[in-house]
Amino acid sequence: MTATPPAKTFHVKSFGCQMNVYDGERMSEMLGAEGYVPAAEGADADLVVLNTCHIREKAAEKVYSDIGRLKREDGSTPTIAVAGCVAQAEGAEIARRAPSVDVVVGPQAYHRLPELIARAEKGEKAIDLDMPLESKFGALPKRAGGQRPTAFLTVQEGCDKFCTYCVVPYTRGAEISRPFVDLIAEARALIAGGVREITLLGQNVNAWDGEDGKGRAIGLDGLIRELAREDGLERIRYTTSHPNDMTDGLIAAHGEVEKLMPFLHLPVQAGSDRILAAMNRSHSVDSYLKVIERVRAARPDIAISGDFIVGFPGESEEDFLATLAIVRATHYAMAYSFKYSRRPGTPAATMNGQIEEAVMNDRLQRLQALLGEQQQAFNQATVGRTTRLLLERKGKHDGQLIGKSPWLQSVHVAAPGLAIGDMVDVRITSAGPNSVGAEPLVEAVA
Repeated sequence: MTATPPAKTFHVKSFGCQMNVYDGERMSEMLGAEGYVPAAEGADADLVVLNTCHIREKAAEKVYSDIGRLKREDGSTPTIAVAGCVAQAEGAEIARRAPSVDVVVGPQAYHRLPELIARAEKGEKAIDLDMPLESKFGALPKRAGGQRPTAFLTVQEGCDKFCTYCVVPYTRGAEISRPFVDLIAEARALIAGGVREITLLGQNVNAWDGEDGKGRAIGLDGLIRELAREDGLERIRYTTSHPNDMTDGLIAAHGEVEKLMPFLHLPVQAGSDRILAAMNRSHSVDSYLKVIERVRAARPDIAISGDFIVGFPGESEEDFLATLAIVRATHYAMAYSFKYSRRPGTPAATMNGQIEEAVMNDRLQRLQALLGEQQQAFNQATVGRTTRLLLERKGKHDGQLIGKSPWLQSVHVAAPGLAIGDMVDVRITSAGPNSVGAEPLVEAVA
């Protein structure tokens, strides 16, 4: 009798944004459908997929560093695929600089990954950077629930905003909205597999539009309302939004849809109208603050998150102080802040007035100190509140589980007898800079 050869193993390593996490999960599902199995933790894999992000500084160099670390003690390497936005931006240069790379595939073509791997196994350098008009999603396997009670669902991809610092329009392509019926089907498959919270994803997620099952034109708020009718789905979130796409209907949904969590990530990037114009952000400080005001009127307990870039070309100290002012006016529950980083091919990369590194470092530290104060204050203000917690993973201590509050705080709770995926009513009892502690009030909610 001929022994059956062992299944080939794989490992997908995703960097960067939540959409990359989603893409990595879809690639894993696709490889599983091809007979691959996940490599054991710490074990060498037959296939490694580096699912890359091009947002951060020196992103490409970090990819080459990761490729180098895949070399085994005996000098061999696994089959290596570089996917994602760095793959799209660097293209064939990756295979030239790193001969051990077998596959290079962009974020709009990864549904062809099995075909590309097959070509690589025949000795070919398989490169696919196409941005096909047909959606990749129809070629991917059907979704299924997994070990986690939460899941991402990409509803929109690409960007037509062309902020002058950003590579997304060039690496992800134009804005597209996935069809309503496909999204409902994918969400139902996730729910059937045990998912209780879904986060809707998009580069400009609130630009999603489509037609519902009755042929009526709807926006993201309509999709959220339809998903909220699904039994078994307890929570809905969405990210990342653009201020110009916060419609009346979406704002109203925050006050009307119980399953839509009281959290909004709404990047502003800077507090100076002059810098916002140079960034091509197409909103002003005043228009942004008015959106925040309207959202808070619809949902008074909402937690606001944001993104900031310091040191954009031409940013003066006065411009930076205006950014601190908008932070003080908004009172963020959390925020992400970064130094400006040149991206080849973007308009900002060749602008005059590039800011010295030392100045950017100083401004980032000052901004992060203020944002840290606000996050600590928000967490402290929730002490004493009772809320419902979805338990997502184990904590560091025996019997401890960690979940997310409705306001997206990480919450640590001593929960003997409870399990990941349970929902439990808790009282928040303590607050730290990055998380809060809680105690359960009742047994888990089925």
